[in-house]
Amino acid sequence: MPAFFGQKSQYSGIGRHTTVVGVLFSFALIVAVVTVMVLTALSHVAENANVLDDERSRETTTGAIKTVQEQLGATLNDYSTWNDAVANVYSADGMAWTIDNYGEASADTPLFDMTIVIGDDKKPLIAYRNGQPMKEALSDFFSPSLWALFDSVKTAGLQSPEAVGFVGTKRGVAMVGLALVRGKFGTLDVPAGQRRYLILVRHLTDKKIAALGETYLIPGLKLVPSTYDAQYSVAINDAAGRALGKLVWVSRSPGDIGYAQVWPMVVKALGLVGLFFAVLLVIGWLAGRRLKAEEISAREDALRDRLSGLSNREGLGFAVDEIVAEATQTGKSVLLLYLDLDGFKEVNDSYGHGTGDQLIRAVAAGLRMLIPEGAVLARIGGDEFAIAFLSDGGNADALQLSEQILDFLAEPLEIGRRVVVVGASIGIAMSAAGAIGREELVRRADLAMYKAKEAGRARMTLYDPLMDADREERNALELDLRTAIDTGDLTLVYQPLIDASTHEMYGVEALVRWNRPGHGPVSPEIFIPIAETSGLIEALGLFVLRKACETAKQWPELRVAVNVSPGQFRNPAFADYVRYVLKQTGIEAERVTLEITEGYMIQNPQRTRQSIERLKTLGLKIALDDFGSGFSSIGYLRQFGFDRIKIDRSLVQGVTESDSQREMLQATVALARSLNIPVTAEGIETEEQALAVRLFGCDSLQGFFFSKPVPADRITEMLEEGRRPDRLGRATSAA
Repeated sequence: MPAFFGQKSQYSGIGRHTTVVGVLFSFALIVAVVTVMVLTALSHVAENANVLDDERSRETTTGAIKTVQEQLGATLNDYSTWNDAVANVYSADGMAWTIDNYGEASADTPLFDMTIVIGDDKKPLIAYRNGQPMKEALSDFFSPSLWALFDSVKTAGLQSPEAVGFVGTKRGVAMVGLALVRGKFGTLDVPAGQRRYLILVRHLTDKKIAALGETYLIPGLKLVPSTYDAQYSVAINDAAGRALGKLVWVSRSPGDIGYAQVWPMVVKALGLVGLFFAVLLVIGWLAGRRLKAEEISAREDALRDRLSGLSNREGLGFAVDEIVAEATQTGKSVLLLYLDLDGFKEVNDSYGHGTGDQLIRAVAAGLRMLIPEGAVLARIGGDEFAIAFLSDGGNADALQLSEQILDFLAEPLEIGRRVVVVGASIGIAMSAAGAIGREELVRRADLAMYKAKEAGRARMTLYDPLMDADREERNALELDLRTAIDTGDLTLVYQPLIDASTHEMYGVEALVRWNRPGHGPVSPEIFIPIAETSGLIEALGLFVLRKACETAKQWPELRVAVNVSPGQFRNPAFADYVRYVLKQTGIEAERVTLEITEGYMIQNPQRTRQSIERLKTLGLKIALDDFGSGFSSIGYLRQFGFDRIKIDRSLVQGVTESDSQREMLQATVALARSLNIPVTAEGIETEEQALAVRLFGCDSLQGFFFSKPVPADRITEMLEEGRRPDRLGRATSAA
């Protein structure tokens, strides 16, 4: 038994050993299998992580290039759809302006490094690189794909005449934007074959590519030849589809990094595999959260205005939709304010786009302080803002906020070392309980804003349904007026100017009249403001000036006076237009007097003085019209050196009935004569008025007492009558 038991015990030990070995082997095998499976799984995870990261980098790189293209496209649109550019680029006298605003601008902007202006014949008018003229020919510097862009823009005509693409150059690969130079609203009167195009070029230098990589967190981003072997890249092709190069980056390989960190722990202990998975889950969660955050940030950037930091037009649309939806649930009113800055264009023109950008940021900062809590503030255009918010008080809250905004903008703003003053025209629309949707609400606010501008600016206007009918009528008037200007279907009448001492007609004032087909005569008080707000005033003013000068050629003994609108005076090229008209008509410059009102003079004294000096060098006379009706002062009379002032009819009307009116008129004339400025009294309707203003010292008279505005033929007849012994007739002699 002992031997038996001893023997059984031996076998039992062997069995246990075998079992342990089997278990250990099995366990080792399981561990090995599991380890292999885990490592294999980890390997796949690492590869997938690398792929996902590289795919994200590729998408980010693609988006970054697209964003840069859009930036260049937006800059191209700003520079090409510019009324001043049309006035100068197509003008023989506009080369200095073109070089100053286009050519030399390439020296100090990160948006482009070359600016070129070419004609339909592909010949450059200017070609600048880094603010200096180019020496190379365009055909030598650019690859032929440049002309593929040019052909696409040229064939587009006035329908979206812009294109942005990549082009090869002697200096590498460049992003090129090409657009037709045209007016602000896409208008251009220059025929095909004589048009001119702006080219903006931004080279993809190593420095710019590296900066792009830093901005969008793409490590090692660089531009390489198209033959470069890379697993992940973004191709750069020109307009013809030819490969110019590719963008590659350094793969961060987050999967490989994780795998390398986990592998030693997996080999040492299988238990750490679980920890690895936990870590991997955390890493994946963090990566997902980061991708989600980047997605949210990109979405927010797409809805934000880069200059002001406010919401853009699209962002405003989303916000208003949400506010309207909330209003339908709460029963509150949605209020929408549209603001257009008054005088912003003058600041931009006088001090440049840099100052204009600072002004936009300053206004945005001020508006942020004024809007109520929960309100949405957006910049929806160059100088246009919008505010949307919920209210229990209805229009009263909007009016109160508008008043605060107008008070804020009435104060001078310090921009750098300059002090500027702007105002705002504000349109207000309300959606009670969210009953009106976003699109209609925006339309109403925009319409009310334009009504505020038409009413004189620096004011607020509530939407009224009658505005829709007014807008339709105004649009029809604007369309017919544009046609009338283009076809010359306007007439001029002339009101005599009488010498107070000789009673002779020494000149005439030209006044435009419009007999609208199918409607009859339209008052100048109606169509002149429409021309000013629609941008037609410059064309209308030049038509009147040219027609008046042509007609006055038949009256060599008469002077001719023509009114000039603020819109014309704001144009830096106005003096050049006047010089061209004088040359074209052949009239002597000293026979022509341009009459300006004080409104623009007070808003822009420096530019007014410069414009007057340029006009007077041509030999023209400059008169201040409607003196005494506003804020004119002795300082302005001295500063601007007017050749004549015209006393407003409001001072003349009561001169025979009111002692105070007589004293005011007498003091006004005495002031002008003390400065050796001749005085014209307008609005004279009676013989007594004519005698009074003559005795007070007015040397020139004008009004219905002598003659209403009459056609040119009647002026000719009056001149012939004036050669008879009875001169200008009994009425004139009696005066």
